[in-house]
Amino acid sequence: MTAPAPAPEDLVVSRAALDDWRVVGAWSGEEGWNPGLRDGPAFFAQDPDGFFIGRLDGVPVSAVSVVNYSADYAFLGFYLVRPDLRGRGLGLATWKTALAHAGTRTVGLDGVVAQQDNYRRSGFEPAHRTARFTGPAPAAEVPAGVGPVRPNDFADLLAYDSACCPADRPRFLEAWLTAPGHRAVLRRDHGDRLTGYGVVRPGRDALRIGPLFADSAADARALFAGLVAGAAGQPVCVDVPETSAEGAALAEEAGFTPSFETARMYTGPVRPFAQERVYGVTTLELG
Repeated sequence: MTAPAPAPEDLVVSRAALDDWRVVGAWSGEEGWNPGLRDGPAFFAQDPDGFFIGRLDGVPVSAVSVVNYSADYAFLGFYLVRPDLRGRGLGLATWKTALAHAGTRTVGLDGVVAQQDNYRRSGFEPAHRTARFTGPAPAAEVPAGVGPVRPNDFADLLAYDSACCPADRPRFLEAWLTAPGHRAVLRRDHGDRLTGYGVVRPGRDALRIGPLFADSAADARALFAGLVAGAAGQPVCVDVPETSAEGAALAEEAGFTPSFETARMYTGPVRPFAQERVYGVTTLELG
């Protein structure tokens, strides 16, 4: 006799530990999302209670994260179900359990095209599209005015980052800047004022740039050169929101081409932030 197909009532959803999340990271790699190799600790630093995993008979089969950034804002990512078990309601059961973690907060996400109608039915409305640009790193040298991030830069970086995001994220940012393999650079003007920063990190299939925040296109180009310096020929990707035509132009000038698209979606209002400074988003997983 054939065993009955698993149903949502058979699923046990619980909070995930960092060790559990290595399984989910492998799933996201198989989906072609090119996760950063050492993202997990930085993600968990922001909200260690925001990661959920569904199990059948103790075996992980589904996941989603709902990371709380502030009293008003959360971000949803890693919405995944093992391919052989899709279409059985397991993802939705995991989603409902995890989404309760956000409470009354506005929730953001970056949704793949195939899921955007489902997200709309759950109350998410599109804000803008984001395109991933990928290509071999051009030969570059670190320009004048661009340098590595030092510990005494953190206060300035946090203030700059907060102006570019819907919420302050000090715990995430500190971990993101210092994670093994992550390289962060910044640019200051002649008056020592911070005019942008960026981070590059190793991914499964390519180096990933994110964030790339800058006052101007000139600042963004200088930071981009600083990030790819020494990586000529290596595959690199950057996720550019459609709100930044100059970000897309920068990527195209480097010889990058768009590989896939997502949509930033929200369940409600978010605080105003400097979208014009966002030449590349930090991650599609945590915003």
